[in-house]
Amino acid sequence: MRFLKSTGGKIALALSFSPRSIAFVSFALLCLGTCLSVAAPTSAANGLKFLFAQNEYVHRWSQKNQNEFTPETQPNLDAWKDMVTINLYPGVKTGEALSAVANLVVVKYQEHGKILRTDSKERTASKPAEHIIAALLGNPKYLEAVFARFVLFNETGYAIIYSHRVYGEKAGPEMSKWLKENGAETEQQLMAFDKIPAPKTLGELPQSK
Repeated sequence: MRFLKSTGGKIALALSFSPRSIAFVSFALLCLGTCLSVAAPTSAANGLKFLFAQNEYVHRWSQKNQNEFTPETQPNLDAWKDMVTINLYPGVKTGEALSAVANLVVVKYQEHGKILRTDSKERTASKPAEHIIAALLGNPKYLEAVFARFVLFNETGYAIIYSHRVYGEKAGPEMSKWLKENGAETEQQLMAFDKIPAPKTLGELPQSK
């Protein structure tokens, strides 16, 4: 892999994606002992919900501009299988700043797993660039597929992240199957997601301690 200079707000990391990556990456990640983030085992029911991929997601937890949502049927933050996380970056106001944030996240994901794919939507006269990162994280207890979209909305930087977990020491084959069947569609759904809560709405969510 190689690093490129940022041009026009595009994500600077250039990666090639091989379909074979999915086949062997789960095995490699079984050795990992840490994951990038762990959800707190608390919930905050305030009624904020939205639809993603034909499933209704309910607010569960918020702290310091990080907001977590899981399906109605997955209230336990210690055992969820599907989660949407919305991170706010109030200081990010430009495409260049958004690109910088996305590249920092790429580095973090590399430290805790494997990057499967990155891509950017080109900047236009009316819209800044958007970025997508697909990664596989995990530890001996589970594997986690992560799809992170970086976008400017209401003059604020957002990371909208969909995560899917498979639990168990032998999660590799199941995760490989899930990625093969759902990876491309999940990325498309995330890039098309337009039910983005406003910064004010997210800021009014109950905060976990």
